[in-house]
Amino acid sequence: MSIPVICLAGPTAAGKSAATLALAARWPIEVINVDSATIYRGMDIGTAKPSAQERRQVPQHLLDIRDPAESYSAAEFRQDAMQLIGQIIQRGRLPLLCGGTMLYYKALREGLNDLPQADAAIRAQIELEAAQSGWPEMHRQLAAFDPATAARLSPNDSQRIQRAIEIHRATGQTMSQLLAAERPTDDSPYEYKTISLEPSDRAVLHARIAQRYRQMLGMGLVDEVRALHARPDLHAGLPSVRCVGYRQIWSYLSGECSLEQAVEQAIAATRQLAKRQLTWLRAQPDRTIVDCLAPDAAGQVAEHAARIWAR
Repeated sequence: MSIPVICLAGPTAAGKSAATLALAARWPIEVINVDSATIYRGMDIGTAKPSAQERRQVPQHLLDIRDPAESYSAAEFRQDAMQLIGQIIQRGRLPLLCGGTMLYYKALREGLNDLPQADAAIRAQIELEAAQSGWPEMHRQLAAFDPATAARLSPNDSQRIQRAIEIHRATGQTMSQLLAAERPTDDSPYEYKTISLEPSDRAVLHARIAQRYRQMLGMGLVDEVRALHARPDLHAGLPSVRCVGYRQIWSYLSGECSLEQAVEQAIAATRQLAKRQLTWLRAQPDRTIVDCLAPDAAGQVAEHAARIWAR
């Protein structure tokens, strides 16, 4: 019999943290953060990382596990999360996966294709070529040998364009070919149950996103990014710096735009992120939906969790 494991998902600013605390008040849970930004040390404000008080209330995992100069893959997340789920259950507690990085959920639920490890030398060469000709030109080159992958990427999506070209140069195969290959059989003993916080009115969520980002500015977000910007080993091409809300302030500190322009760009990018998250969630037919704008949203999450954990 499979063991039910709850995945509390939803777009940014949907209230996942409040719902988590509501669950922690009733059950002995431990949270496994499903977030590609909160993994980085020194990036606290802009990632809405759980506060020290929240961490005292409920154990939190996969926070502050990487320096901003380092990378972290979906495959590494899957390995870490599977290990943590087993350890938490052995302690007689309940694991709760919580966050908004949908690629991590996908890796955990569906497994991963056998993609090659990153190759630093190939990546450096691609970055050099991109610096000379620009990412739109690299995108055009990608389209020549892997039109399927190029069609789903923006010409300025440097991270994914670089990865697709790297895979082709390293293996001689395209990313679309490798992704189409059959995944290894998943022998996981867990049954993942998604509770999804989604807005009944997207305009209200957009307003909440803008309000929260401006609150982050008041908490010192610019100074937080300034400390990263001052590090000689960090640059705009790193996954940490490309995090939504950080890359825009980085551009301001680099003299590429005004602060107000950076703020408006960050809010717009966060809204786009929320749209992508909701699109992914709506493709999951077995999810349980809770209106994140409802006054009792956290209580509704707890009711659904009670039914799942009672099995």
